[in-house]
Amino acid sequence: MALSALQTRGAKVRSYVALTKPRIIELLLITTIPTMFVARRGVPSLWLMIATLAGGTFAAGGANAMNMVVDRDIDKVMHRTRRRPLVTGEMTPRAALVFAISLEVAAFVELWLAVNLLSACLAVSATLFYVFVYTLWLKRNYTSNIVIGGAAGAVPVLVGWAAVTDSLAWAPIVLFAVIFVWTPPHFWALAIRYREDYAAAEVPMLPVVATFARTARQILWYTVLLVALTVVFDVVGHMGVAYLVAALALGAVFLLFAGKLRQELTERSAMRLFHYSITYLTLLFVAMAVDVVVRHP
Repeated sequence: MALSALQTRGAKVRSYVALTKPRIIELLLITTIPTMFVARRGVPSLWLMIATLAGGTFAAGGANAMNMVVDRDIDKVMHRTRRRPLVTGEMTPRAALVFAISLEVAAFVELWLAVNLLSACLAVSATLFYVFVYTLWLKRNYTSNIVIGGAAGAVPVLVGWAAVTDSLAWAPIVLFAVIFVWTPPHFWALAIRYREDYAAAEVPMLPVVATFARTARQILWYTVLLVALTVVFDVVGHMGVAYLVAALALGAVFLLFAGKLRQELTERSAMRLFHYSITYLTLLFVAMAVDVVVRHP
């Protein structure tokens, strides 16, 4: 009985963790810490980094949990989401919603008390945008859903900058634009692979309503704009040669993958671009932090 109860509690914990979409949270937080390095022009205090990451984790986890509550009907239809806790019955919508709201309250209070009010407001505003603008309004109605909705995923850089400076400036706004523009090619590449899923759920992602060729062209143009914005950040953010070289090299590879997709028009090339897009964003932001540390030890 004791072992059975322990296993049941373990399964429940895993369900709660699954609600937060940990892999998405990791990607969001990857952009936060390097931004703090740039804002600080050096290494921020360990306590500030931990406090900011904790608040960001709570906020993103709560947003993702709310997304699962809203999308539980279409998650039943889509093959890649049919094992989510609300679909399998491991978690009730009420329990998930209470959990999500609790995380958002914890995020706001923790960031307000341990960091500052601006970072707390920015973090929670991202959740509100993600849930009410993207999930409830855009996702099921407009092809531009991920283009506009991607703004929520770009907010962590604003939170990171505000955590250090208690203000905003042009540099974090350009970084916001970098992630905003990175999101469509990243997500559309994945949506190409799962376009039948989205079609079955009647979600008008671009690969569902447009031809493969048009989607590939859009990905290529967004990638060109992305690389241009990373160069703009070099100027606005007063970055050094290390960052610029990394941004150009990483961008060149991204363009190569986008061009390959445009030429081949295959799911395989789309997934290669999708996986590289994650590597790209990670290395780009690592390069920012390294550049700052090298020039401001």
